[in-house]
Amino acid sequence: MKKADIGLVGLAVMGENLVLNMERNGFTVCVFNRSVDKVDNFINGRAKGKNILGASSLSELIEQLEKPRKVMLMVKAGKPVDDFIEQLIPLLEPGDIIIDGGNSNFPDSTERMNYVESKGLHFIGTGVSGGEEGALNGPSIMPGGSASAWSAVKEIFQKIAAKTDDGSPCCQWVGTGGSGHFAKMVHNGIEYGDMQLICEAYHLMRDGLGMSADEMHEVFAEWNKKELDSYLIEITAHILAYKDSDGSPLVDKILDTAGQKGTGKWTVNASLDEGIPLTLIAEAVFSRCLSAQKNQRVAASKELAGPDMKISADKISFVESVRNALYASKIISYAQGFALMHSASKTFGWNLEYGNIALIWRGGCIIRSAFLTDIKNAFENNPDLDNLMLDNVFKDILNEKQTDLRKICAAAFVAGIPVPAMASALSYFDGYRCENLPANLLQAQRDFFGAHMYERLDRPRGEFFHTNWTGAGGTTASTTYNA
Repeated sequence: MKKADIGLVGLAVMGENLVLNMERNGFTVCVFNRSVDKVDNFINGRAKGKNILGASSLSELIEQLEKPRKVMLMVKAGKPVDDFIEQLIPLLEPGDIIIDGGNSNFPDSTERMNYVESKGLHFIGTGVSGGEEGALNGPSIMPGGSASAWSAVKEIFQKIAAKTDDGSPCCQWVGTGGSGHFAKMVHNGIEYGDMQLICEAYHLMRDGLGMSADEMHEVFAEWNKKELDSYLIEITAHILAYKDSDGSPLVDKILDTAGQKGTGKWTVNASLDEGIPLTLIAEAVFSRCLSAQKNQRVAASKELAGPDMKISADKISFVESVRNALYASKIISYAQGFALMHSASKTFGWNLEYGNIALIWRGGCIIRSAFLTDIKNAFENNPDLDNLMLDNVFKDILNEKQTDLRKICAAAFVAGIPVPAMASALSYFDGYRCENLPANLLQAQRDFFGAHMYERLDRPRGEFFHTNWTGAGGTTASTTYNA
């Protein structure tokens, strides 16, 4: 009997759909699940008649795999991944490959790679984006880890991945260590930002202009034909058109409390570790947290005064300004995300290729959009680009559309409509382009109360000075460091 090309552990919806995708693309897959009845149900159900084998134990799974054996874990992040790795190691031989395809945190993947390699095996930590539909029809795949293992899985991963219009697979090798899961984490952080920006545009139209769900459906459907063409804009148009059983818009009946699984928080934490301002994504995470405080918000709405959220403006021109503000904010959000990857690549020695990452995200994943082609071109033109906002294409767009971003933020502030992501985008833009920030005063304050020293404009960088501001503080200074 022909052995399987790859084994997969974990038959939840993502695991099942990836297996069916692999089989459809010509690969034989062997599957195992801790609850063995799921294996039987899958083999006799969706997998019936296909080149998919079942295993009732991990040892049986390993016996049915071609060498070098490739085992992909699609299990819950954290301890379950480590538990399966421990169970697999005694069953595998040098050169075999363990793949973690779950939503693991990137430091965990780095540790797992080092541990698995110490046992003579290879480890790949790969982000998989696109949800259940993507897993079945073509996800975005972000593999990283043991570089020598890439050739063994490249054909499988690139065949099952989504394809761009020119046929390029949305799967390229990201780098060593936890870089694959880092790329997926940043993807998810940007996803948080995109979703929040869309929600703010919706809020401005719904409460500011008093537009109906049907009217907004038309707006988002039209936006999806232009530069905002993306999966999230597309599904927003569909959601706004969807009617409940009584014929009213279903979206109007959904409780305004958002959930989250933690990847946005991980992205913000990583930005703090790297010292890279990820302000828009941070606001998107905090907006979800604020939405969860529903009972407090209901009570506060009766106690705290504010305007009535109505915006007096020509509807057509204001909606066009919202579109431009959304586009400008989106560029700024991606600029922050890629700046984070640029910094982490240096910190961890990953040598990330940002054009490839933009290509990986061009199809299959949640943030897929036409706009990512421009990002790919930007980094191909200048691989060392410090910030996406400085690319000629994006610089020109921001210089043109910043006026509408200012207009929309000002109108929102006056009307009392919260736009934290758009406002943070504008503040970051203004801060980044500001030659002289007021941090000179801040550093003087730090030196005054803590003797933390400062640099001077009239002296070379790297020289530090302390002033005895009161005449009683002495000359002893604190050591300098960056947290």
